[in-house]
Amino acid sequence: MFQFTDDYKTGIPQLDKEHAYLVQLLNESTNLLNSENTDIQELASYLIDRLKNYAAVHFTHEEEYMEQINDPELPRQKKEHAAFLSKMNNFTIDDSLKVRDLEELLQYMAHWLFSHILASDMMIGKIKITSQNDPFAFTKEYETGIDFIDQEHKTLFSIIREANDLVHAELLHDKFDKIVEILDKLKTYTENHFLHEEEYMENIHYPKLEAQRTAHAAFIEKLVNISIWDLDAIDENQQQYLEELIDYLLEWLSNHILKTDRQIGLWERNKTEG
Repeated sequence: MFQFTDDYKTGIPQLDKEHAYLVQLLNESTNLLNSENTDIQELASYLIDRLKNYAAVHFTHEEEYMEQINDPELPRQKKEHAAFLSKMNNFTIDDSLKVRDLEELLQYMAHWLFSHILASDMMIGKIKITSQNDPFAFTKEYETGIDFIDQEHKTLFSIIREANDLVHAELLHDKFDKIVEILDKLKTYTENHFLHEEEYMENIHYPKLEAQRTAHAAFIEKLVNISIWDLDAIDENQQQYLEELIDYLLEWLSNHILKTDRQIGLWERNKTEG
């Protein structure tokens, strides 16, 4: 059974309620699929229509909310929503359909939903101009109390600062190659950092390790999709693209450290003191 836990709450009541209902629909669909004497083609049509239709309604609500608050991530969200609905529309229901095919589709839908929430929906309303004098500085508020994690976080801030410097390099007119290079650098370093962090959490038996793994995987998937799907967009409008990308990366990293990673150090200290 799929579980909608607090780790997946955005803090926006309507969106959280609709996300929870989508998870409920996935669980109900799984239960129906496991029932006996099921006509697989008829069931597939029913389940896909039900899930797709509610997802479309939810996407509309989400996009309307983002438009109301002038969220800069709206175009990217629309693209991700459209890709999901296209996947649903292109699913073939015919005599060759097997139970396994529908099981795999439900697994895909669950994976997509949870990853999308963690990598995209969590950022709704959070990307804004910071009031800090230096938003790329690794300040005391970000410290977890775990030295190597803090050092790696500091490096991630530094890489994002490097991207920001690239945006404002006025004499560097064609920034395409540099943008691709910095995305690859960020992805590689982030993958290694997440691996180190997860190994540490596993060693100390941190209870929220799986939630962290899911969030990490969703962010890496987001980076991969950005660097592959949007290369043409980068080349056509490099300045705007990179500015929006920096905002997203900085806010995701800041939000993840403050709300999630700092809890690792706090939990470990409480465990030691207890």
